[in-house]
Formats: sequence, C-alpha cells, structure tokens
Amino acid sequence: MSRLATSGDVPIATLPCEGGGHIAYRRRDGTEPGLLFLGGFRSDMSGTKASALEDFAAATGRACTRFDYRGHGASSGRFEELTFGEWVEDGLGVLDRVTEGPQILIGSSMGAWVALRLALRRPERVAGLVTLAAAPDFTEELIWARLDERQRQRMRTDGRIERPSAYSAQPDILTLRLVEEGRRHLVLGGPIATACPVRLLHGTADADVPWQISLRLLERIESADARLTLIKGGDHRLSEPPQIDAMLAAVAELATR
Repeated sequence: MSRLATSGDVPIATLPCEGGGHIAYRRRDGTEPGLLFLGGFRSDMSGTKASALEDFAAATGRACTRFDYRGHGASSGRFEELTFGEWVEDGLGVLDRVTEGPQILIGSSMGAWVALRLALRRPERVAGLVTLAAAPDFTEELIWARLDERQRQRMRTDGRIERPSAYSAQPDILTLRLVEEGRRHLVLGGPIATACPVRLLHGTADADVPWQISLRLLERIESADARLTLIKGGDHRLSEPPQIDAMLAAVAELATR
C-alpha cells in the first residue's frame, strides 16, 4: 500500500493489484463494525453519499473505507476494458486487505450488486447490508434487455456501443464483454443466501433502475431481517439531504445492533 494524495485528514492510499495497476482508497480508523462504501457504475469515492458516510463515521468514531474500482476515479485501468467480475474482485481485495473486522456494506446502484457478491463470498465478514437504488444484474436487465436487435447486432459486430449518459458529458461505453461476463454473477434468478440484516432504499421516481428491482431483491434475500423503504419522489441518485439522512439512519441502526 502506498500514499497517492491527501484530501482533508483522510489520505488517499493505493492497493496494488495482481498483474499491475492499483486501487485507490481512503480509510478512516475507528470502532467496529466498520463501514465499506461500494459505489456505482462510473461513479467514484468523492460522491455525495460516500462523503456523507465518511462524515458520519468521523462524527461517531466509526471505521470507514471508500474506494474506486479500477477504471474509475483515481484507480488505474481503462473503464471500457473492465467487467463487473473484475470490480467484484476489487471490492473483495479492499475488504480482505484494507478493512479489519466485521463490516457493514453500503452499496449504491451497481455497488449493491457488488455488495451482494461480497456477502456471498465473505459472509463471516459482513455484519449488514444497506443498498441504495440497487441495480443487481444490471448488465442483463438494464443493458441487454433494453437493446433492440439492431443495437445487439452492432454490439456483437463491434464489441461495444455508446449511449448518452445522464450523469456525464462523456457517453457510456457498453461492451459485449461486460454483458457476457456479467452473466456469471447474476443473483435475481433464485434465493440469495444472506443471513445478515439488510436494508434496501429506493426512490419511486428512479428513471434508471425501477424500484421494483429492489422489491424482487427483497423477495429473494433469505435473511429474515430484511426491509425495503421506498422514498417517494426519490430519483436514482438519492443524494438530497432527506435521502442522505435515510441512508445514515439505516447505517446507524445496523451499526448499533
């Protein structure tokens, strides 16, 4: 691990990856269970929700870690060359090599899918899950299923397509490899063997990921302590102050159990 830069009193450090490259992260020491934030598709650890979570951790003396997947933010790699499975491995590397003790995983959008995969692979390390606008299986349900046959054929021929992004001036680059590799990690097709408490938050006005996906997720999670909260009028970002408060309330409930 090496220092990369400093922002405030939490420095950015780097975690070397096998085969080269690095994952950039910020870790705040504190009490357990720690908080591990898992960001969304093309987002990074400087976002509103991640920053609010770290402020909460600082105020309560709790350990907190946030990071950028490869191809995102301050981490190495080219976004369009990476896949969901590689981002799961990034999350696993941070969980195993950066954090200590039990963790509450807070997953936003794609990060909720990553969090579920981590909970299935390291159940002994996960004290709870909080998901925000969860997008499990998004490569299949929100990318491939929404393409028309012309777009699918172009993806097969060119290996990729581009589409406008609502969150960036740069288009989203969607690759055939991303979709095909994502099929190895789908979770909505059957029971999800998680025993830890789970809190799902989703906005009813989410134009990117329908709230019904979180309802399907709730139905498949095996934990007896799972709850879905629908936020009226909430969009996909869930970054308005009342929505941030709802996230922190869910985290605080699980952290003080």
